[in-house]
Amino acid sequence: MALRGTATTEDRETAIAAAVAALAAGRLVGLPTETVYGLGADATDGRAVAAIYAAKGRPSFNPLIAHVPDLEQAERHGVFDATARALAAAFWPGPLTLVVPKRPESPVADLATAGLDTIGLRVPANPVTREILARFARPVAAPSANRSGRVSPTRAEDVVEELGEAVAEVIDAGATPVGVESTIVAVLDGRVRLLRPGGVTRAAIEAVVGHPLADDGPLTDDAAPMAPGMLSSHYAPVASVRLEARRLEPGEALIAFGPDRPAGWERAVAVFDLSPSGDLAEAAANLFRALRDLDAAGATAIAVAPIPAEGLGEAIVDRLRRAAAPRP
Repeated sequence: MALRGTATTEDRETAIAAAVAALAAGRLVGLPTETVYGLGADATDGRAVAAIYAAKGRPSFNPLIAHVPDLEQAERHGVFDATARALAAAFWPGPLTLVVPKRPESPVADLATAGLDTIGLRVPANPVTREILARFARPVAAPSANRSGRVSPTRAEDVVEELGEAVAEVIDAGATPVGVESTIVAVLDGRVRLLRPGGVTRAAIEAVVGHPLADDGPLTDDAAPMAPGMLSSHYAPVASVRLEARRLEPGEALIAFGPDRPAGWERAVAVFDLSPSGDLAEAAANLFRALRDLDAAGATAIAVAPIPAEGLGEAIVDRLRRAAAPRP
């Protein structure tokens, strides 16, 4: 495995060329995006896609997102109606995945879409990864670059720690600025449904489509998920997680938010404040770092202070609920 920086023009060019070569050879690549680091492979190569599932220990019924450099490439693989195009125009490149009908002629492997007749597509904002996608000229399947169900990686060193030699190349572009995965929206049969909250808020999406998103109940499906991030247990650290903590129990570490603290917080074995000022964007960027750091500090139980489930808080609370869910 090679860890390649992108600080200089020469480093950037070397990293891009190495990533493209590895993808063409059917190898796995750790790719930076604005959300989290992805584990990339040629989405049209069934064996390469299978290597993603094997490296992550991910169930093969859980579909993968295909990443492309622009809307023109996305439309070669998915059917976009006027609403899907409006959402793409508003948020691409950026932290939005659109689930649309898969074109029958798309070469994306059935394993990548878990055999569904839909496909999740995204144009990421990171310029290095977009250049890799443009030069590779094939869609890249890229779930988060961590073992399945574990905390998502927001730094290149997290990818190395999680997956090691299973990855041929890891492209280091620094810490990811958004820090939680993309929002996933299904645009199917004239309906617009939120499948996973993420880096684009529900309100921002509704402002584009002009009406509230369809509400089909809890965004969880452990049997046949339409998109990533819908399993009930996900994003979990080694430590157990307790939400809405207003009082700290003996032996717990604390994830704090804002100036208020739960009663007894002084007894915490470790403290990570997602945002001292109570800023949800800062909290989202720090969320997975907090879970990883408290694990590394040896915490066996993590208490999480209340976080408002509004705006980006919806995505933060979604991730924490899944982190706190009973482990399979």
